[in-house]
Amino acid sequence: MTVRPGPAVLPPSLRAWLGLIAGLAALVVVALGVLYADHGEPGEVDRWVIQPTADSVGPPWRRVALVLDFLGEPAGAVMLVAAAVTGWLLLRRPRAAVFVVAGVGAAVGTATLLKYLVGRTIHGDGNLSYPSGHTAFFTALALVVALLVTGRPGLGRTARTLLVLTAALVAGAAMGWAQVALSAHYPTDVLGGWCTALAVVPATAWLIDRTADRLAPRRTDAGRRARR
Repeated sequence: MTVRPGPAVLPPSLRAWLGLIAGLAALVVVALGVLYADHGEPGEVDRWVIQPTADSVGPPWRRVALVLDFLGEPAGAVMLVAAAVTGWLLLRRPRAAVFVVAGVGAAVGTATLLKYLVGRTIHGDGNLSYPSGHTAFFTALALVVALLVTGRPGLGRTARTLLVLTAALVAGAAMGWAQVALSAHYPTDVLGGWCTALAVVPATAWLIDRTADRLAPRRTDAGRRARR
């Protein structure tokens, strides 16, 4: 019996590009964290984009923002992740299902840890804001799904790269707009959340592939011993 490893969740053709992007994104996260550590007011960039301390949208766009915000809340996030995991399990892609949970979880966990390390607040001392966890979650989920879709044969490296980056950009922009529109975050919080996902998800994918590929020979050996 031969145990074949599942398809890689990080396409080999994208590893170099995404590694570079992840490194640059991590630098942006650190730089913004240092710049706004322990701040409780919008910075110059935030004021230039929009005044984040007052709601900036009304109906019907406010309803759109509230729906997007719900998708980043625990109930909405669990619903989206559960749907994605179920889909990949039905397709018999357990490695992909693990990647959904690990990729999104790592991005949200990193964003949460950074909130306490940076200590930036909005609307009072109890509201930690940097980076935006909602934006990190939504971007990470879009990035994970895009990477899994681009792993299918038939797509060239350019098409794969464009699909992955477009998915991350659209998801990050949509959730980021909602968070700023609802005055839940400063624009630079949103940028930090977006970059957090870009930095964490490729690294998580690489670790999952490396771990799964290492375990595959052991499973093969165990299967051979079981047949004896």
